Amino acid sequence: MRVVYRPELRRPTGMIRERSECQHYEGPTASPRSAGAGTAGLSVAKCVRHSGAVPVQPMTDLMAAFLVERHLATLTTLRADGSPHVVPVGFSYDIANGVVRVITFASSVKAGHAARGGRAAVSQVDGRRWATLEGDVRLVTDSAGVAAAVAGYAARYREPRARADRVALEISVDRVMGSL
Repeated sequence: MRVVYRPELRRPTGMIRERSECQHYEGPTASPRSAGAGTAGLSVAKCVRHSGAVPVQPMTDLMAAFLVERHLATLTTLRADGSPHVVPVGFSYDIANGVVRVITFASSVKAGHAARGGRAAVSQVDGRRWATLEGDVRLVTDSAGVAAAVAGYAARYREPRARADRVALEISVDRVMGSL
């Protein structure tokens, strides 16, 4: 019997999860572990996890609504040694383009991490509801890119104070996880 895990049965469309494939074996030679005396009739399940990215599917209305509610989130970037740097942030999510934007200032630690590139995630929590958006991060310094981030922030929270050294982080979302 072959069983394939189907994440769409457990999560709304747009929720991303690693896929698993499980095979069910029966009999005395079900696996090297179960081979030997006293194993006749044993059933052994072997599951293989696929860590390859599952394509981001269309965002559900429920998830989209949650991501525009006025909540703060945590931003996780990686230090040079690979350890996580986690800070509270306000963010906006451009659903059409799959981009998270966070405004900050040029000398901030998160801006330095984004300038190096790599991966980042924002996680929003409200009681039992949560969402995490992950992807490659980059630092945006051009005026049009920073203006888009400021506009997104202003639409979700409030108009931010003017800063001459304003920059933005953009995360190109390739994985969405959550529970609503």
